[in-house]
Amino acid sequence: MGEISVTKLLVIVVLVVLLFGTKKLASLGSDFGAALKGFKKAMNDDNHAENDADFLSEKTTQGNAEDTDAKQKRA
Repeated sequence: MGEISVTKLLVIVVLVVLLFGTKKLASLGSDFGAALKGFKKAMNDDNHAENDADFLSEKTTQGNAEDTDAKQKRA
């Protein structure tokens, strides 16, 4: 009673297609795929941003050291 057979899944798919239509389902699928692609891109950008922040903090530290050296030479 609790199992889902292939026949039941096929009936569900046919009912969904009849209810929504193939064009609506195609656009829904493409929208869902674009959303997943955007999510993956955002996750990868977030990882790159962390690396960029580390690079920027190192660059700032080096820049501060150079500024300190320049100030000492002027004094």
